[in-house]
Amino acid sequence: MDSMTSLSDIYKCVVDNCVKEHGISNTARNIWLDSLEPVKMEGNTFVLATDNEFKSDTLNSIYVPYIEEQLKVILGIPIKAEIIVDSNAVSGKPSISKMINTEPINNTIESINNVITYTFDNFIVGPSNNLAFVAAKAVSKKQHEKFNPLFIYGESGLGKTHLLSAIQFEMQKNFPGINIIYTPAETFTNEFLHSISTNKVEEFDIKYRSVDALLIDDIQFIAGKDQTEEKFFHIFNELYNQNKVIVLTSDRPAKEIKSISDRLRTRFSKGLIADVKPPEYETRLAIIQQKAELLNFSIGEDVIDYIASKLKSNIRQIEGVVTKLNALYMVSQMKPTITVAQNVIKEIVTDHQPIPVTIDKIINEVGKIFNIDPDEMRSQRRTANISQARKVAIYIIQNVTGLPYESIGQEFNGRDHSTVVYAINSVKDEMDRDSSFRSVVEDIIKNIKTNQ
Repeated sequence: MDSMTSLSDIYKCVVDNCVKEHGISNTARNIWLDSLEPVKMEGNTFVLATDNEFKSDTLNSIYVPYIEEQLKVILGIPIKAEIIVDSNAVSGKPSISKMINTEPINNTIESINNVITYTFDNFIVGPSNNLAFVAAKAVSKKQHEKFNPLFIYGESGLGKTHLLSAIQFEMQKNFPGINIIYTPAETFTNEFLHSISTNKVEEFDIKYRSVDALLIDDIQFIAGKDQTEEKFFHIFNELYNQNKVIVLTSDRPAKEIKSISDRLRTRFSKGLIADVKPPEYETRLAIIQQKAELLNFSIGEDVIDYIASKLKSNIRQIEGVVTKLNALYMVSQMKPTITVAQNVIKEIVTDHQPIPVTIDKIINEVGKIFNIDPDEMRSQRRTANISQARKVAIYIIQNVTGLPYESIGQEFNGRDHSTVVYAINSVKDEMDRDSSFRSVVEDIIKNIKTNQ
């Protein structure tokens, strides 16, 4: 392959997928994955360069299996990832890959940035999202008095994150020096809990109470986390009273986040609530055409029509199909025909998260809600709080994965079939008796399924 841009784009998709699928932290991503530089692809081998032997050993033992897994997902064929050591790979000196590349480095970076920067200009507007778009654009100009807070909701993959990113981009461009925090609710929660454990709650308060604009993605994540809800309630009030910009996104309307406190639900509904729905056919066509243009990739009208007619409910999937078609063409000169598109769509639509990863996410999520360490849930300990969290985790694993009872029992220190059945029935009974408990369990299930 001659185009370094295409190698970089493929690897960028690989890293994004690894982070999402395996819960890799931003720190780990920066140290290990982002420091790798794609060099070349020979046959079924994808060569990446790192700058020292220590990194190579760690990458091969921990991250190469993830990289190979996602290369197969993106390119559709088994690909071997090979790590080579190049002391110039991340040093600022010309690296192996840059010496191979005949294109100017600035052009490569510019090309990649055009693909990954979310702005209002590259957001496709249609009847399904027009209100959210207009409100987001007004907020980005600080015309937010009637829209504060702006609460945008809709299913995963419909453009909520794009709008938040566009608001941030536009505000930073129009108001140099503005203090904006844009963060997922999960990160907010983890940061707050860390501040408690390190006695730095005051620093946390100063950081969030001094912003000019607070943009929180997936606010439903804080539901049921009492300490986090309490802290966010006070931060929200202070910013709101100072007329600072507040924009929140969620996978559902505020009134349907059952396990969140009434006072927060009321405040989320104070301003403008705007939904984003699945895109209409014409909007889907425009999304496909725009994505192809950003990739400088030509797709026939018949293939565009086929993709738009088959994928109706998720923009992320639509863009993913175009990205993969482009990758297949770059790697193997496979032209984007309807047959190729059909196979790619089939892979993307049926591409579920591996069950072991899902189980870990469920146990970790239940642990956060019930304040129980995941290892304790898997242990033989039987204190009331650990036992309750364990039962909920077992119930949700069975609900989400459909695993046999024996397999679920193996995840919890070899518990037998009857113990798993008892746990599931206990949770069902408790959900029937206690609507608040039922809401907590249902919220966890919805969060897990949304992020699969």
